[in-house]
Amino acid sequence: MLETPARIEPLFFDDAVPTVLADLAIELQKAADELGRGLHPESADELADLVRVMNSYYSNLIEGHNTRPRDIESALAGAEIDPQRRPLALEAKAHVEVQRMIDGLGLRGELPSPTSIDFIRWVHRAFYDEMPEEFRFIDKPDGAKAEIVPGVFRMSTEHDVAVGRHQPPSSDRVVAFMEYFQKRFAMAEKQASLRIIAIASAHQRLNYIHPFPDGNGRVSRLMSHAMALKAGIGGNGLWSISRGLARGLKDRGEYKRMMDHADSPRQGDRDGRGNLSESALKDFVEWFLTVALDQVRFSTAMFDLGRLDARYRALIKDVVDDRRAPDLVAAVLRHGRLPRGEANFVLKTSERTARNTLSDLVERGFLKSDTPKAPVRIAFPLDFRERLFPNLFTDAEVNVPEPPSPSFK
Repeated sequence: MLETPARIEPLFFDDAVPTVLADLAIELQKAADELGRGLHPESADELADLVRVMNSYYSNLIEGHNTRPRDIESALAGAEIDPQRRPLALEAKAHVEVQRMIDGLGLRGELPSPTSIDFIRWVHRAFYDEMPEEFRFIDKPDGAKAEIVPGVFRMSTEHDVAVGRHQPPSSDRVVAFMEYFQKRFAMAEKQASLRIIAIASAHQRLNYIHPFPDGNGRVSRLMSHAMALKAGIGGNGLWSISRGLARGLKDRGEYKRMMDHADSPRQGDRDGRGNLSESALKDFVEWFLTVALDQVRFSTAMFDLGRLDARYRALIKDVVDDRRAPDLVAAVLRHGRLPRGEANFVLKTSERTARNTLSDLVERGFLKSDTPKAPVRIAFPLDFRERLFPNLFTDAEVNVPEPPSPSFK
């Protein structure tokens, strides 16, 4: 039986975008525009580095790989890691570095179409080129191991797979399906009304095709991140779709259930004109955009300058025996960087006293600089991450707005 690429339809909505989705897209755009407002670009860059670690942590957690954030940071710094935890840390490091490259392309205005075959293959190749040996093989049904070739689609019958109840296209049809995927989503990229909605539908349909032997989930989440940048809802790199997908709106099993739900076949003549259910796609897109909006709102509260300033001041007051120190940290947070020779003006004290305060903060990791004489920038030391950013990686309470409620059951 010939497997036609139109099997992945619908990708959008035949008649008109449902009102609930159009409203969510507008709300998400507005919320993303506000994210990071008031933060100095250099302070925002430091926070974006933290978000990349968070995104990697949750993206790998979705795959059942629980990596300690501290180990991810150690891997990025090239530090020693316990041999048993090292493979997971290097896997997470690879994710961070690929996202950093994507963010760089976005900042320079050089980001290609995230749904293009070339980009999707590049993401997979860049990720697996840095993957530790332990995760570069998959187990075949006969017990043998097959190497995952970075950036190469499934091509032979030995790569045919089943994902739960879903049977992805045969390996020899993957290229045809991906060419169709690329063509259809290139059309959406040109329409402002579809760019945001397409982030959700492309995410689900790429996983439906399952183009690679392994790594499809993480590639799809990095693609979604790139699509958010391209659609103008990147929020200065300060929010993470993976955090939302891993946690869900009410429980952690939602992502898997909603992905499976969107695989449903069409339910009669009133359920669109494609092979798959249009109403199920609407449910998934609504859930996905609601999750995204929830995460943007969470990050807006977490990285609000006034609240972050207050938390950082309280922390410094508790752990540094220098009443001047909170003012210096707050000044650097607000201004991005501070020449060392200006610390005494900020603190209204002698150069020697200011120098001692600054040196102590650098030594403790609250401030950092490229060289011993270079201006200082804000830093967020690992030992105090939960104090500064409650609920990034744990379930500690944080004062954030209620998540929006989707209309589906």
